[in-house]
Amino acid sequence: MKRRHFLSLGTAVMAAPTLPSVTAFAAPPSDVLPAKTQIVGLVRRVADQWIATHPDSGDNGWARATFFSGLMAAYRLTDEKRYLDYTRSWAEKHSYGIMGGVTTRHADNHTAIQAYLDLYEIEPSANKLTAATDTLSLMVASSKIDDWWWDDALHMAMPPFARIGKLRGDPAYWTKLYQLYNDTKTRRGLYVPSRGLWYRDDRFLPGKIVSPNGKPVLWSRGNGWVAAGHVKTLKALPATQANVAEYRSTLTQLVGALRPIQRTDGFWNVNLADPQHLPGPETSGTAFFTYATAYAIKTGLVTGSGYLSTAARAWNGMAATAVHPDGFLGYVQKVGDRPESSQPITYDSTADFGVGGFLLAGSELAGLAG
Repeated sequence: MKRRHFLSLGTAVMAAPTLPSVTAFAAPPSDVLPAKTQIVGLVRRVADQWIATHPDSGDNGWARATFFSGLMAAYRLTDEKRYLDYTRSWAEKHSYGIMGGVTTRHADNHTAIQAYLDLYEIEPSANKLTAATDTLSLMVASSKIDDWWWDDALHMAMPPFARIGKLRGDPAYWTKLYQLYNDTKTRRGLYVPSRGLWYRDDRFLPGKIVSPNGKPVLWSRGNGWVAAGHVKTLKALPATQANVAEYRSTLTQLVGALRPIQRTDGFWNVNLADPQHLPGPETSGTAFFTYATAYAIKTGLVTGSGYLSTAARAWNGMAATAVHPDGFLGYVQKVGDRPESSQPITYDSTADFGVGGFLLAGSELAGLAG
């Protein structure tokens, strides 16, 4: 049976539309952050629904690994042992291995290292990081720096390099991290300094793919991956590390660019540069932007007085529009690389990585709710 009710902070209030629409929602969400207990309760509901409906924890690819990164954030927030157990059983099923083997250089395959590190920090055991260290060490020892050709890679692989370097006390990992990052950002030109946003890959650079209205295509979730990658990297690196200032500045510009283009319903459009290009609510990009905005407020990159309402409106919008009464998370654009991917995005569209992003957002926001 299709789900057909919205959840507004725990209360079903109206029928969901069949297709996303800018005019589907009568009133904008509140820009006041809910109480911490309400945020934690919603994080639990969404996490519990996913676990209950997925007895098979899945593969160790980037999509499921992003879910487990979010679930571990929920574990740190709630101390709910079931979340730790579910993550551990997933990692053990894959023997803490790397999809594609340790010789892989593909950033997607390195995403699982984030959850392996989370487990290691709670229950240290050398075998948990053997494959992780082997695969990154091969890249550190190589002179090749052009592997991250798409902006999603920054979320998938920046945090593992930052965290393994810190754990081993070896700045060579941070040097390689910045070389790979700078190649994506500067040589490939995926960063748009005038906007503070990022192209997904070089197919979308000026003069190439544009929206039906002739505007640039700056994909929401692609920028969400970038935002989350910066947050997780900054959480790991010492403040004195040479490239931290640039990472902080770039994240600040991204968060600042998002504020004026937020929709009245709290979401961001799938094309950040064209609000008429497939308009409608989309949860995954919005969740990662909420996560990044909350972090930026907590660390003083932006002011709470200026940005807390942005984060609150996004969270309340997702709670009212995307979260079903049973905790199912809807309006998630499924796997793709641009606004047209996996359309239409509906109340019943979901994906593991979107759930992970939502759990990250709620876990970070809860710290602001006091």
